[in-house]
Amino acid sequence: MDLHALADRLSGRASRYDASGDFPEEDFADLRDQGLLGLMVPPRLGGSGATFAEYTDVAMRLGSGSGATALIFNMHASVTGALAHMPDELVRQFGAPESFFESRDRVLARAAEGALYAVAMSEHGVGSRLSRVRTSYERTGSGFRITGGKTFVSGAGHADAYLVAARDSGSAEPKISYFLVPAGPGVEVRPTWDSLGMRATGSHDVDLDVEVDGDALVGGIEGAALLLAQVMPQWLVASYAAVYVGVAQAVLRHGAEHLRERGLQELPLVRARMGRADVQVAAAELVVREAARRVTDDPGNPETNRWVWRAKLAAGDTAAAVAFSVLEAAGTSATRRGHPLERLYRDARCGALQPATSDVCADWLGAAALGDNPDGVARW
Repeated sequence: MDLHALADRLSGRASRYDASGDFPEEDFADLRDQGLLGLMVPPRLGGSGATFAEYTDVAMRLGSGSGATALIFNMHASVTGALAHMPDELVRQFGAPESFFESRDRVLARAAEGALYAVAMSEHGVGSRLSRVRTSYERTGSGFRITGGKTFVSGAGHADAYLVAARDSGSAEPKISYFLVPAGPGVEVRPTWDSLGMRATGSHDVDLDVEVDGDALVGGIEGAALLLAQVMPQWLVASYAAVYVGVAQAVLRHGAEHLRERGLQELPLVRARMGRADVQVAAAELVVREAARRVTDDPGNPETNRWVWRAKLAAGDTAAAVAFSVLEAAGTSATRRGHPLERLYRDARCGALQPATSDVCADWLGAAALGDNPDGVARW
């Protein structure tokens, strides 16, 4: 698998997809051809069996080509990675029935065959706060009925199934569960996405009024979503980080090309900006890779989780800061629509805004640094 060549192909199409806001069909045809939709799937089910560290390598490289494509891929990997990496013994401790493992394997095998999964968690007026979701579910004779609306669903209309967070309509407590809902009748995509950055993610709204069978309940356990967010935060927090380090690396590459074309590299202040940007991106990459290494070697450890939050904060803030500085050094000509730095500036600015936002990450880390329990405050 030549990730450098793949990233170059993505980069060559990125401006076109950004301008149109269309889903990057050609990019995902390439990802399927390379077997990347099965990256997190165990080899016994036809996948590559990647670790979180190996996922980070791939997401970073894809992000350096097209942030939007890498972000959609991240959502798919969040679903398949969480399913593949959740220890069987932990799932059994939560009370999962044995039938869950068979349904899980079917979902993962479909990904290895090319199925694309999306995440439908955020809602209008709620954001990504799992405990506040209004989408609800109720039990039926054969499974569950799910009703509600989701927003910021990357890949909406092109996914084969959606990971939906919903609350038990019959519970007074925030009993939140995950369901993998197949695309089709009862799942309506409303084309609402027209954003500043990450325009090609197709993150449209999705309305749900659908019945699913019992196998759609992820883990076979009701009410596990909030607990999993604390025990395994990497797929909710740090998986974005590699994408935005890749975007920041692309800023350095395209910035250097533009500056040399214009002869601006002769200016000491321009060289100083690029020098600082180089250090910032290298530091963020090291933090993200350290978090990925720890997740791979010791998932769920409190210190591992601390690095997870550090990774998201470092990547989001660094991408935005570096994109601003390099664009300013490049000058007005680089702000024209269609210039790579203009697109990258808009894409990079989204990193700090995606859950967990930079402010939420900083607050979590500040509480930990002060010796408080950072999970004592509801983050999700």
